[in-house]
Amino acid sequence: MGKCQCSKAADPRWQELDEIIASWRDKPGNVIPVLHRAQEVFGYLPREVQEYVAQGLDVPVTEVYGVVTFYSLFTMQPKGRHTISLCMGTACYVKGSQAILDALKEQLAVSPGETTEDARFTLEVMRCMGACGLAPVLVVDEDIYGRVKPESLAEILEKYQ
Repeated sequence: MGKCQCSKAADPRWQELDEIIASWRDKPGNVIPVLHRAQEVFGYLPREVQEYVAQGLDVPVTEVYGVVTFYSLFTMQPKGRHTISLCMGTACYVKGSQAILDALKEQLAVSPGETTEDARFTLEVMRCMGACGLAPVLVVDEDIYGRVKPESLAEILEKYQ
């Protein structure tokens, strides 16, 4: 595969993707590592990037799409600057995570899997974070908040404004 197409020449991310593809082209099991690095570069994996990776690695687009949709670490939607992950596991649910989710949906005007209009937050729900003793648990980026109450959300989110 040659250099990036003219319409992409002004965007240095495509040049970086060319370099990533070139470094992995002849290695077995190259699809996942290339997609991981492509997502680091672009922030997500839109269809155009998936097609470019498939062409560069000489694999079917369906194979690339299958990997992207199978593994939860990949996303086809742009993410916000901050990711809010709410545990909905049994302990967190019993301790009130549904009320927290309802409050987050109202305050952010998004549903799980969506990003706020200002691209500040992406809301995700998780099945279990392994911190049941702190239930209900909310994670913003790398920051863990335990025993969260709906009324404490505004203060937590204000830290990321």
